[in-house]
Amino acid sequence: MNFKGLIKFLNALNANNSKDWFDQNRKEYEELRKEWIEFVGTLIQAVQGFDSSIPMLDPKKCIFRINKDIRFSKDKSPYKTNFGAIITPGGKKEMFSGYYLHVDPKEIFIAGGAYQPMPELLAAIRQEIDYNFDEFFEIVSNKKAKALFGELQGDKLSRPPKGYEADNLAVAYLKHKGFIWVQNFKTNELYDAAFLEKITKSFEAMKPLNNFLNRCVVK
Repeated sequence: MNFKGLIKFLNALNANNSKDWFDQNRKEYEELRKEWIEFVGTLIQAVQGFDSSIPMLDPKKCIFRINKDIRFSKDKSPYKTNFGAIITPGGKKEMFSGYYLHVDPKEIFIAGGAYQPMPELLAAIRQEIDYNFDEFFEIVSNKKAKALFGELQGDKLSRPPKGYEADNLAVAYLKHKGFIWVQNFKTNELYDAAFLEKITKSFEAMKPLNNFLNRCVVK
């Protein structure tokens, strides 16, 4: 993958976010998109090496459109200035937790877990944490995971959710509205030949969290 070319293109798009400019540079975009699809396909295979729940996914169905939905946005610039992909057992349109890669000139990161689960899934996750807190705490306090991702992230309630008491041992996590691990990378790491191997190892460290959260998805 020509990541240097991708960053250069995204920087230029950020400075010229218009249909006219994009149409003039569409050929370059299409070539970068083709390379991105190939890279994501290789990443899927790498993830399958440690996660048997990941099927033979079409990488085209794991990447995100560059066109923005501007219907309800104050920012009417028509294009995203990042490339993103997510690998989950059910594809990007399902509710499963998975492995996300985000490449943007301003931030390069991977993430895993449940970002903004819908109310029904959020309730199921909270119940699973409440019922199996020892298991969950062992996952989120794992030394290797904490060294890579730090603390569990996600928006939180200021008070315990309905049905849970303030003295619940798991209350700090029950307040979460999202359950995600994030690891940031510098641009020179993106350019390194070992980038694919590095993020694959980090994704493998995310697997226990994804496994726990995916038990809550109604299939």
